[in-house]
Parts: sequence; structure tokens; C-alpha cells
Amino acid sequence: MNRISTLVKTITLGLSLSCASTVVLANTGELKNNLSPQDSIEVKTSENFKTELMDKLQGIEQFGALFEQTIVDNQGNVLQQGGGDLSVKRPNLVRWNTTEPDESLIVSDGESIFLYDPFIEQVTAYKLDGAIANTPILLITSDSAALWDQYSVSKLSDNHYVIHANDKESRIKTLALLFNDKNELSGFTFLDVTGQLSKVSLKNADFSTPLAPSLFKFVIPEAVYLDDQR
Repeated sequence: MNRISTLVKTITLGLSLSCASTVVLANTGELKNNLSPQDSIEVKTSENFKTELMDKLQGIEQFGALFEQTIVDNQGNVLQQGGGDLSVKRPNLVRWNTTEPDESLIVSDGESIFLYDPFIEQVTAYKLDGAIANTPILLITSDSAALWDQYSVSKLSDNHYVIHANDKESRIKTLALLFNDKNELSGFTFLDVTGQLSKVSLKNADFSTPLAPSLFKFVIPEAVYLDDQR
């Protein structure tokens, strides 16, 4: 698998959480969930939970933060640790800059999403509407009722929600969001379809300082190949 394929997998397939017989390590402690995704939706989800979560997210206009990420396999073995910085602004603006263990950059400008791998000097571009369908993390920047209709929400505690894809064929199953007592996003946890569990913790998050518009504009570097999938 080349580095661009790995990058796509990390950001699209990777930004998910499967509920099937997994152990999720969250900031609130250890959560054990032995339900299948379908059972979890039938038993625990609620339109009230979705409305509550959307209200929380609407209160977050923007933020910038450092992040730490740990990926483990389905046996609990640590596969990778890394980090970087993340900037998010409504609507649909995201900059995900990974600096360790390998450099990569994902930028959403509100219309397109760009995945840049400086090591192989290649950037892949996708239309944002298609990317959102397979990248639930972009839900935190969207008020679209049509988009949210594609997901259900369960609530594990006052500060811990899980977003479930309603489409059983979706590569993305669920995404867990964690908030602090100020209703600020503090991290998220996801598991891909291969059983890899990833925990992302936000550090030094700033929810008040305005973010520069240039953060969400991707300029293709000279001599970098563009794979345009839009």
C-alpha cells in the first residue's frame, strides 16, 4: 500500500468507530460495548440525543488545537503514536496537519478536500460533498439537516456521544465525540473496519482566537502532482 493510500485510509476509513465487540479507551474512562452497530442503533439512539449533540456542536464556531493520536490493533497492541495540529471552523473548514510519525496534510476549503503527502510530492483532491459521506468528523462543522439525517446518535454520558452511520453498507460506522464540562470538544475516538482503534486527544485547544482564512486554503506546491478526483 502506498503512502497516499495509507493517508486516505487514515482519514476516511480511519475516522470511524465500530461498535462490534470492542473496548473503547476514552477520556471518561474505559467503555466496554459488546453490541453490534445495528443493536446499538436500535437500543440506544435517539432523535433527542442527535438534537442535543447538534446544539453542542453549534456552540463551537471554531477551534485550533494540538492533537495526540494513538492507534492500537484489536488485541490492544500499540501500532503507532503521533500528533500534529488541527484547525476547524464552521461551515466545513478543516485543516488536519500531522507532523509525527510522518508528515501529511488534509485541508477542506468548504468545497473540496485536499490530501497532501509531501514525501511522495502528491496531493489528491475530492469534492467535499462526497468526502463528508465517508468522513463523519466533518459533521462537527455542518448544520445540514440532510447530512445529519444519514446518522443516528447515542449518548453514553453527559459529555460522550456516538454518531452512527445509518447506511449498513457504509465504510464508516460510528464516531465517538468527547466534550469537557464547558461543552468544548476535548477529543474523539474511532475504530476502522480492520479493528484498528484510534484515540485522538486535543491539547491546548483555543476556542476564541480567530483563525486565519489562509489556514483553509490549499495551494499546490511547485512540482507536486495533483490527482484530481473531483
